[in-house]
Amino acid sequence: MTALELVLYALLLAVAAAAVWRRPVLALYLFVAGLALHNAAMASLYVAGVRGSTLTAIAAWKEILLAVGLARVALDALRERRLPFRPGAADWLAVAFGALVVVYAFIPQSVLDGNAGRHAVALAARHDLVPVGAFLLGRSLRLGRDDFRRLAWTLLGTAALVAAVGIVDVYAVPIGWWRTNGVVDYFHKQLGYRYNGTGGLPENFIYNTGSEQHFLRRLVSTFLSPLASAYLMVVALLLLPRRRLAAALGALAFAGLLFTFSRSSLVALAGGFVVLALASRDVRPVALAVLVAGVTVGWASVFPHIGPTGHWTKHDLVLQRQHAQASGPASGNALSEREPSLHEHWTALKDGLHTVVHHPQGFGLGNVGQTASRTGTPLKAGESNYTEIGAETGLAGMVLWIAWSLAILVGLWRAGAVRMTAVFAAVLALSIQTDVVGDPWVAYIVWAFAGALLVRTRPQERLAARAREPYRCRE
Repeated sequence: MTALELVLYALLLAVAAAAVWRRPVLALYLFVAGLALHNAAMASLYVAGVRGSTLTAIAAWKEILLAVGLARVALDALRERRLPFRPGAADWLAVAFGALVVVYAFIPQSVLDGNAGRHAVALAARHDLVPVGAFLLGRSLRLGRDDFRRLAWTLLGTAALVAAVGIVDVYAVPIGWWRTNGVVDYFHKQLGYRYNGTGGLPENFIYNTGSEQHFLRRLVSTFLSPLASAYLMVVALLLLPRRRLAAALGALAFAGLLFTFSRSSLVALAGGFVVLALASRDVRPVALAVLVAGVTVGWASVFPHIGPTGHWTKHDLVLQRQHAQASGPASGNALSEREPSLHEHWTALKDGLHTVVHHPQGFGLGNVGQTASRTGTPLKAGESNYTEIGAETGLAGMVLWIAWSLAILVGLWRAGAVRMTAVFAAVLALSIQTDVVGDPWVAYIVWAFAGALLVRTRPQERLAARAREPYRCRE
């Protein structure tokens, strides 16, 4: 059975790789839709009996297609004896950060007081290098108006589908099905995560109101994560095409965002509209920002009373009581500064900054965030992308990451890519209190799109760049 599965996978991957080799831009379409379905597909394969190294190999399709795309543009550059773009500050910073990550991957953990094993180091290297690879692929693609129009519609359609599936799920599918459908074993036995949410699900699958009678369901959809689903919605809404059909699909995506109950994502969306207004010199997005802010406050107050609910198991209640004795009961007030989720994010950020300041050389790759959690490595920092990178690659790595991020943001602003500027600003804001790059969809799509829309420096590329569809300020 394993041999047959691998043969079928190899055939499908070969077809996709051949298509990407012929037209590297196709990788972006596959990433937009494929990564949105990735977690649900991998969990389904696990339940069907595809497990261990076989499933790990199948899950690597995204890294393989990224490598194929990069190999093709590199070959074209060799043939033409020039790069497809003239390197700027963002490009050099990307290369410098990638090189630093590679160096840290080979430094013995004992030298840095780290505890990560080889598997953890490999996972961390992938986590840190994927945005670099995606960015350089985007920089190498010569995309025009039609390409960006089609990509925007693909992204919006994907967001609407994810939202629709998620809303149906939270109201029509009992939480008990999620506890027993194999997803818990997939996270635990295949990926190595040890969650303490209801029935062993991830803690953020639900929102704890503090009641022992019930909890609130959050939209997790095909991502199997409310946060990853929310990030897709934020990007889709900020890149929304100006068409009537787009407005309808955008409304569905916004409804999905509300049901993820990711307050930070809603705040980031409002902030993104403010950046859009500044970059485009148009006051209309400010009205959208005010609307989103108002809806966020109202929804945070209303959702605990009207949201879809689920009930704790007896074992859940034992764990909840133990947790309440250790850290205090959940407040049930989503806007309170003492709300556990908000408090934990803030505490993790402060602790991470303290770690970076007092251990500026870093602990090496694999000692932070999701990687440490799934490999059983003592956690040195978590939640924030900035502190995680600093705890891994030292203060130098964190400074490089921040400089690279700001160089991209400034480059997008100078290019007139106003909507992508808003997206990237929103993602950078979210990165302060969570590991946004740990979501592969964001790491591949946002950084690839950013690379593709950065200002071109050759005269002929400047002329081609002027025809870029709804991302340009003149439109």
